[in-house]
Amino acid sequence: MSELYGEQHRLLQQEFETTALADRVGEMIVLAEISDEHKAFIESRDMFFLSTVDHRGYPTCSYKGGAPGFLRVLDNKTLAFPSYDGNGMFLSLGNIQANNKIGMLLIDFETPHRVRIHGCAGIDKQDPLMGEFPGAALIARVTVTEIFVNCPRYIHKYQRMESSKYTPQAGLETPAAQWKRIDAIQDVLSERERAIARQQGTITPEQYGELVMKGKA
Repeated sequence: MSELYGEQHRLLQQEFETTALADRVGEMIVLAEISDEHKAFIESRDMFFLSTVDHRGYPTCSYKGGAPGFLRVLDNKTLAFPSYDGNGMFLSLGNIQANNKIGMLLIDFETPHRVRIHGCAGIDKQDPLMGEFPGAALIARVTVTEIFVNCPRYIHKYQRMESSKYTPQAGLETPAAQWKRIDAIQDVLSERERAIARQQGTITPEQYGELVMKGKA
């Protein structure tokens, strides 16, 4: 916890007279390893938010989703998650290659409850866990530096309705992404993806936007 606060945090804490409170809260909740309680919560999640920093210094916040258990605790300092097929930009994973410091935010919108994690990440397409995550292109492992429960006071309560049909599952073929049907990108797709687009029919960017707004993408 001694490194959690920098001068910029201390100045605000002093201004609002919360220095003692911040120190006490940090002492109470910030841990350097994953507890059994954290493990159960982490492995029950089907989504989390991942923050990384790019080569320009801009923070990137990314949503990561999968089946419950896709975020796995390997030991009290290490967790892992798969990287599934995306849009080919590799923003988060590319950032990790250059700057391995990351942040993770895990939220249960139904309870509500949340946990924050700081750590150092690495990616490997030869990771032995690859075979345990259907549809994984890479595996990211995170060495936890700090983990702490965060106040759920301002989390709006939402109810989970259903899993995404695109979530990779063992023994089932994952549907093709609708955005890969867009006519303007056909020349930069793989032949397999172009064949799928031809079979389903190409669409314009505007038509794809309509699918997104209707929840059919």
